[in-house]
Amino acid sequence: MRASRLITLLFTLQRRRGATAAELAAELEVSERTIYRDVAALSDAGVPLFTEAGRGGGIRLVDGWRTRLDGLTAREAAALFAVGAPQVVAELGMSAALAGAQAKLLATLPAGLREHARTVAERFHLDAPGWFHTPHEVPRLDAVAAAVWEGQRLRICYRRREEVVERLVDPLGLVLKAGTWYLGARSAASPEVDRVLTYRVERIVAAEATGERFARPPGFDLPTWWAGASAGFESTMLRATVRLRVGPRGRAWLPHVTDAAAAARALTAAGPPDADGWCELELQVEGVAVATAQLVGLAGEVEALEPVELRVALAAAGSALAARNAPR
Repeated sequence: MRASRLITLLFTLQRRRGATAAELAAELEVSERTIYRDVAALSDAGVPLFTEAGRGGGIRLVDGWRTRLDGLTAREAAALFAVGAPQVVAELGMSAALAGAQAKLLATLPAGLREHARTVAERFHLDAPGWFHTPHEVPRLDAVAAAVWEGQRLRICYRRREEVVERLVDPLGLVLKAGTWYLGARSAASPEVDRVLTYRVERIVAAEATGERFARPPGFDLPTWWAGASAGFESTMLRATVRLRVGPRGRAWLPHVTDAAAAARALTAAGPPDADGWCELELQVEGVAVATAQLVGLAGEVEALEPVELRVALAAAGSALAARNAPR
């Protein structure tokens, strides 16, 4: 965290050439004391900084001194945001850009920060997917990613249930969620309609850039769109509500066997636990069949109250499990 802040401070000073500690503290959202400590750290690392007292003074860089990081290409700069996830970078065809960016970054940082960057890279690694997760095969991801980078229209064949449909789309962005890649794209047939659809990239069986460039929708923000799209998707998936009694260990396990966000909402709104630590809650689920398969994982830590179909299904599953695993 501090190394990131130091680099941000360095670029801020390079852009502004000088600023007061109060101005820098406001821009970086830290205290003035933190700014003074960071300035001292940059000076120790070899950055030529000095302070001027009095009106119009402040913290300044020596005139003419600049980092040599300005030569980062757009792809290199984008790759820097993913240095903790090399598999993701490789899937997007950006490995070479990442290597070039890292080499340029290390070569141009002051010695102190350069050594710190090496130390961080040696000691920390982000493995984003969870345990027991097998990444999906996405053979068309490279072609899709290239079209996103270049802003080119894309002709795709998309597997939808039992049929394959052809679409001409304007690919606006890619999102990696829980190991699955999603494409946000607008129909090229009606670009005036401000509607962005979600495509699961593993279901794209063919993808070909047309060579035709498209104009991105004004103000389109990928994280904002994804927040709305994913929330809408979750609301359509979780169509039923069940009422449960859950034990102490069951409350801890619930987010791991059901939808984590739905479990969090249910636990937050749950009634007070009784003397044995059990409490009632209402949980959003896809349906009784899915809920049965999920809640079986809580074993004796869950009791279904409503609907009765869920109670019957859990009882049947428990009886079958007990019979199958009875001592011989």
